[in-house]
Amino acid sequence: MKSELNDKFIANSPLFGGNASYVEAYYEQYLKDPESVEPSWRDYFKSLNGDGSSDIAHGPIRESFVDTQASAGQGARPRTGMSLQAAQKQAGVLRLINYYRVRGHQAADLDPLGLYQPPPVPDLDPAFHGLGKADMDTVFSTGSLFAPADEMPLRDIIDLCKRVYTGTIGAEYMYITDTRQKRWIQRRLEAGVDQGLLSDKDRYEVLRQLTAAEGIERYLHKKYVGQKRFSLEGADTMIPALDEMVRSAARHHVDEVVLGMAHRGRLNVLVNILGKSPQELFAEFEGEYDLDELDLSGDVKYHLGFSTDIEIEGERVHMVLAFNPSHLEAVNPVVQGSVKARQSRRDDGAGETVLPVLIHGDASFAGQGIVMETLQLSQAEGYATGGTVHFIVNNQLGFTMQNPITAPMGEVSRTSQYCTDIAKMLEAPVFHVNGDDPEAVVFVTRLAMDYRETFGKDVIIDMVCYRRHGHNEADEPAVTQPLMYQKVKETPTTRARYAKQLESAGVIDKNEAQRLFDAYRDGLDEGKNISRTTLGLVGNEHTVDWRRYTRDHWSHVVDTSVPVETLQRLSNQLHSLPEGFELHKRTQRIIDDRRKMAAGASRIDWGFAEHVAYASLLDDGFDVRLSGQDSGRGTFFHRHSVLYNQKNGDEFVPLAHVGRDNARFAVNDTLLSEAGVVGFEYGYATADPDTLTIWEAQFGDFVNGAQVIIDQFISSGQAKWGRLCGLVMFLPHGYEGQGPEHSSARLERFLQLCAERHMLVCVPSTPAQWFHLLRQQMVRDLRMPLVVLTPKSLLRHRLSTSTLEDLAEGHFQFVIDEPADIDADRIERVVFCSGKVYYDLYQAREERELDSVALVRIEQLYPFPADDYSAVLDRYKNANEVVWCQEEPENQGAWYQIKHRLQVPLEDRHQLIYATRPGAATTAVGYHKLHVKQQEAVIEAALTGGEALLDKGMSRDLSRGKKNATRKKK
Repeated sequence: MKSELNDKFIANSPLFGGNASYVEAYYEQYLKDPESVEPSWRDYFKSLNGDGSSDIAHGPIRESFVDTQASAGQGARPRTGMSLQAAQKQAGVLRLINYYRVRGHQAADLDPLGLYQPPPVPDLDPAFHGLGKADMDTVFSTGSLFAPADEMPLRDIIDLCKRVYTGTIGAEYMYITDTRQKRWIQRRLEAGVDQGLLSDKDRYEVLRQLTAAEGIERYLHKKYVGQKRFSLEGADTMIPALDEMVRSAARHHVDEVVLGMAHRGRLNVLVNILGKSPQELFAEFEGEYDLDELDLSGDVKYHLGFSTDIEIEGERVHMVLAFNPSHLEAVNPVVQGSVKARQSRRDDGAGETVLPVLIHGDASFAGQGIVMETLQLSQAEGYATGGTVHFIVNNQLGFTMQNPITAPMGEVSRTSQYCTDIAKMLEAPVFHVNGDDPEAVVFVTRLAMDYRETFGKDVIIDMVCYRRHGHNEADEPAVTQPLMYQKVKETPTTRARYAKQLESAGVIDKNEAQRLFDAYRDGLDEGKNISRTTLGLVGNEHTVDWRRYTRDHWSHVVDTSVPVETLQRLSNQLHSLPEGFELHKRTQRIIDDRRKMAAGASRIDWGFAEHVAYASLLDDGFDVRLSGQDSGRGTFFHRHSVLYNQKNGDEFVPLAHVGRDNARFAVNDTLLSEAGVVGFEYGYATADPDTLTIWEAQFGDFVNGAQVIIDQFISSGQAKWGRLCGLVMFLPHGYEGQGPEHSSARLERFLQLCAERHMLVCVPSTPAQWFHLLRQQMVRDLRMPLVVLTPKSLLRHRLSTSTLEDLAEGHFQFVIDEPADIDADRIERVVFCSGKVYYDLYQAREERELDSVALVRIEQLYPFPADDYSAVLDRYKNANEVVWCQEEPENQGAWYQIKHRLQVPLEDRHQLIYATRPGAATTAVGYHKLHVKQQEAVIEAALTGGEALLDKGMSRDLSRGKKNATRKKK
């Protein structure tokens, strides 16, 4: 039946035989004037070419014509013109062209060492498509191939396809579903193989850049023997490639380029691309520091960042190299966040003014999960930066294990065929290129830059090269890769090869390459940079002066109050909905309650306090950016910063409509990522001190997934690199019997990282405290990370409320003591605590009418408010027992991190006791009854001593009269 239908279609279709020429002519008429052809034909032509643009002329018509004939089978016969055999041959040619586009990269000449021999690709054999030697001189239609002519001999078609797709460039892009992008790449590749040649001037510049790349490495190798520098040798062509990126950026009128990279080649990039002074670099090698003048702990030279302005292609471009530890790809989201902040300052939603460039290693690109997280953010709302240019230094080694360019699954340290396969989830094009063909590398760099500019998407350059030395210069790579390094020793440098190529082509004389090298070396001897001249930090209207954020001190109490009238005005704006906007009934009740709170008719809760804190900051001219996996609504159904119309699903963000005209509020519900998103928000905060940048964990323990970012950037960035950052982290924390995964934000880990007064760790216990803490973060002339252990059950606790006046007056309190009217002389025991456990203690004390126990909340655990703590002890002259109470197990929480601080001011009469859960390997128990029993024991021990509750075998010091004695109550 199907064959009959095909025969009927062929017999009656105008696409066949002698009508083909007529159809082509009619198509050309359509391209000139679509309205001049019949409507039915107009619709047909448009269906062939998507949007009906003039990009495609004869190709689709021919391919449709030939493919229809070829699929009809042997029994079909065209009416006139082309024979069935000729149609089948033509169809085979078009299939062959297509397979070169799809699989040509597998046969490309990519390995400069020649160790990798591409396996045969049957699809690229003409015989596979029914074509033989006898067909080589036959003229065929080139279809959609961007060829010099519409018809060419088969041998010329194959030669063109080989030069484009199996030379020193292997392009992967046919998985892209957007036809416009595919056709754009095809045009640039297929036409560019002949048209994209470099001028002699450009080729000379490439040689000059290669000379600089090799020159700095050889100079450092001789001058500083044995010192690590993580040489770029073997991947020298990265320097001409980066130079071309910067030039292309200037041509596209990009204002800033932000680079992120690990350590390999970093020193080379600093000098030859960013223009760092060689003298300054040499001083770092020689350790010329005045230790008495240092105010940082510092970092090794191949982790350091740099920023400067350069003038190139008639444009001034600000260049930034991000600081990065040895955690390889961890810098990826940091760069993206920094770029997003810079773009936001310019109101650049399309990402045209600031370019992110990420330089990767092949093994780390394939192996590090944060690569995938960052790629997934690339087109997400609130995170898109207009596309990133990724440059992979593919030296075919992961530390000591060889990773071939392509590999059968399971035979090397990765599963994917290429290290770049992760990028296919974005449908990002990948251009594999042989690093020993500098002109091909520069060609694909231009192509990548133009693709990013045109489509605003990520693009990957995979430069296949090698590592001339081991992992570092003292390493011996031949131990694990003997064959590879025999070949490396025999291989001339890229500069030497290219110099000979230019000499043979008559571009340079035989002595010019040596003159360039000598001139570069002489410049280094004089401490001059002759590869790149910088202007220094010139600055512009978007430049941030961070000096003002170092003037304040964490202990400085700032006025964060807001007049009641202002709070009510802001609240009215927040709770005024568009006409006809219908809320869910539960959300409507929350909004109605908030209106009452603003009117003073009821006490305020955490959701109200948070919203008016943001609104007041927006009213002061600050921006607010809140991100997290459920931050719009709030994991605990408490925030509702995004409202949804139940009639049509429309969204309304009240905070986006309050504050000054230029103030912006953004809330982003993120993908299920911690490391990637936290890194992004850290990067954002390091580039924009005037935005309250917040990341919220869905549950506090989810922050575990971002531990590398916390350790390597957030907690230590200021000490290592002098990088200020005001990032706020909301970590829901509290023991409600929800098991080990939803209880603890790992407070102890943050306190363990605390030193040098570089980070705030706070546990607010009331809505007013949260309000003032958030305002303090921006109002104070100080930018340091703020870790907030936020509540869960307290969000609706009847005792954890505040008044409107609490917000309108005062400031954030480091310590909250008992009310002033308490009889301090009756107090015999002072219990210090933080967070939710206070309310459990309070209710138990009231039930038992224990008027000899004072409950004191330490709201800021670091920097520890020692003066406030001492003042509390001085107030209770008759209290000899000082207790630290926490919900967490003994080996977790704050106890071991603040114990020494609690002991410092104690007198001989004092006895320091702690009430905790027993030490545990998990953060919390999984059985609710056991949780309740443990919680009751902690409260009992804190309020009354509870000696009977001490675990068997647990030691305790009950000695009295000894200063700072400690005993355990459980």
